[in-house]
Amino acid sequence: MRTRLLPLLIVLMTAVLLALGIPLAVSLAGAQQQRVVVDRIDDTARFAALAQFVTDSRATSPAEAGDLVTGERLDTLQSELDSYFEVYGIRAGVFYRTHVPMAHAPGWFLPEKGEVRDAFDEALLSRRSHDPEQVWPWQRRRLVVASPVIRDGDVVAVVVTDSPTGQMRSRILHGWLVIGAGEIGAMLLAVGAALRLTGWVLRPVRVLDATTHDIATGRLKSRVAVAGGPPELRRLARSFNEMADNVETVLEQQRAFVADASHQLRNPLSALLLRIELLALELPEGNEEIASVQAEGKRLAQVLDDLLGLALAEHTEADLRITDIGALAAERVAAWSPTAAAKGVRLVGTCPPTTAWADPVALSSALDAVIDNAVKFTPEGESVEVTVASDGGTTTVVVTDGGPGLTDEELARIGDRFWRSGRHQNVKGSGLGLSISRALLAAGGGSISYGHHEPHGLRVTVTVPRSAPVV
Repeated sequence: MRTRLLPLLIVLMTAVLLALGIPLAVSLAGAQQQRVVVDRIDDTARFAALAQFVTDSRATSPAEAGDLVTGERLDTLQSELDSYFEVYGIRAGVFYRTHVPMAHAPGWFLPEKGEVRDAFDEALLSRRSHDPEQVWPWQRRRLVVASPVIRDGDVVAVVVTDSPTGQMRSRILHGWLVIGAGEIGAMLLAVGAALRLTGWVLRPVRVLDATTHDIATGRLKSRVAVAGGPPELRRLARSFNEMADNVETVLEQQRAFVADASHQLRNPLSALLLRIELLALELPEGNEEIASVQAEGKRLAQVLDDLLGLALAEHTEADLRITDIGALAAERVAAWSPTAAAKGVRLVGTCPPTTAWADPVALSSALDAVIDNAVKFTPEGESVEVTVASDGGTTTVVVTDGGPGLTDEELARIGDRFWRSGRHQNVKGSGLGLSISRALLAAGGGSISYGHHEPHGLRVTVTVPRSAPVV
């Protein structure tokens, strides 16, 4: 959940920061350019004031203004323009209405067309040229500002400045870098806050998930620690604990009932079987009815024993310890070999030494049930194989047989209490052996799974963890 929630928060925070940062960057660029434009306007106004003393309103060229031109004043204007170019690198010029220069920066004349000419033509209309288009850091453009020189209400000349924008673009870029650094810092701070927030919100969820897994695997004593997180999740944790308490109570009552009922029924059943034995002595030997009653009585006794074993398996805490799984499996193979041989089934084991965490008694009982089931359903002449292997964090004991196997629908139900395949109802058993095995393994963090064994038969995999249990 955190991997889905955190990117969403980061995207939202990025959108907010961009929504604030982009307008701020645009405003900064505009402010920097406006400052330059204002400076150029002040400069053109100063040059225009000087130009007013050079000519009067009747002059349209140096020739026409010859007797009115004060050589000293023209020299002063030209000197100012030359110094302005040398110091700032800005080309400036004063041009008559006829486009003839009055004074100008070295080597610069009024072009026939372009941005400078457009600004000049606009200033002839007795107004300052429009603000130049915004110059961005990646554009190598120049700023052109033109102002009219007015004498007695008429425009007699125009002052034009053509400014490089390198310094302005550098200042804009520096400002953008500062803004970007601030955005990155804010983003890092926001990500840190999001990590803390999601951790605070999701910590109770992770604890709840872990506790749910513990209860699902048989550790019914597990509870959620009601601490930290939003109030809603704390209430959910308390409700979950109440539910777990009620479920545990109901299960304990059910187990107690099954155990007590099984135990209480065993005594009268034993007495009943004894009376049947005595009755059989009075009847002719080989009586089929009495033999059938004895068989059903023994089957009922087996069911009661299995019920009691299942109740104890689900109730008993596992005694986990480091166990040599290979040696334990080899021991069970040796124990069941005489039974398999008597049926004509070959029981073989490949059990290399390997250790894992398991309850030796519970694992032995589970393997007994699995091997018994394999031998029971394997026809004469076939084989049952027991293989022990380690893979990463688990150790597996795989039991394969050469029996008829099960269909996909039957595999989905195998291990259910009292369930037996309709094809095997005549085989001795109560349908509880594999259920007991599953309960014994789950108590120690293990599991049991079933699959097809090619070309025919059943494949049972018992898995136990190699790492120490988390307390």
